[in-house]
Amino acid sequence: MSRISENIKFLRKKMGLTQGQFAERIDIKRSLVGAYEEARADPRISNLIKMAELFGTSLDILINKDVMKLSDAELLTNEYQRGKEVLSITVDQRGKENIELVPQKAAAGYLNGYSDPEYVEELPKFQLPILPDNATYRAFEIAGDSMLPILPGTIVIGEFQDDIRDIKNGKTYILVTQSEGIVYKRVFNYIKDTGKLFLVSDNRQYAPYQIDAEDVLEVWSSKAYISVQFPDMQENKEVSTEQLASIVLDLQKEIVQLKGQKS
Repeated sequence: MSRISENIKFLRKKMGLTQGQFAERIDIKRSLVGAYEEARADPRISNLIKMAELFGTSLDILINKDVMKLSDAELLTNEYQRGKEVLSITVDQRGKENIELVPQKAAAGYLNGYSDPEYVEELPKFQLPILPDNATYRAFEIAGDSMLPILPGTIVIGEFQDDIRDIKNGKTYILVTQSEGIVYKRVFNYIKDTGKLFLVSDNRQYAPYQIDAEDVLEVWSSKAYISVQFPDMQENKEVSTEQLASIVLDLQKEIVQLKGQKS
């Protein structure tokens, strides 16, 4: 086996994909995947690029490195990993990390400045003694009513997530994304199966939707919120995680059916 064939096979299995699933994701025949992995054929450069994008790594790593000897941090080169490596923070006079606040009016600018120390330095800052010291936190002012009973204008405090793949189904997160901006949603993690995240609103008037994991720049697991308005629990009955999971599964089935109709 050549290095590249070993790398393809190892990374495919690492993602939990069969040869058929992998072939479908990069739009080639399953038999061709077998030929690549058995070193009976060399992948075209166009297919190598698709593979590198799917694996979240670089073309150079896929071709020249022994990926079995690399850590996840050395392997991943997507936007989320790069953002993690340059995460900017500020500290107070005692050297304790601040909680930087991203107001609604600064949300658009944050997409460009999230990794810029000078930009982060200009954000409002505060401390919240009830939170553990062994993590990095950031606060985001929420817009819209999609997460009722969390009201518009509420400040949600999130803990930085080192690895996007650690997102737990049904938990709430603040996601900083390239296409959707800053969103606060209940998230279901299907990165291993499809490379996507499903985002669900607690306000059932809003339909769930999916985004590519590659679209995510930062993930903040929600830990607390601050609001000057008290939620009205009578008007907004809580939805269970099981109900939300069922909604997500139904949505997945619809997507599969639509793909089948197109083909």
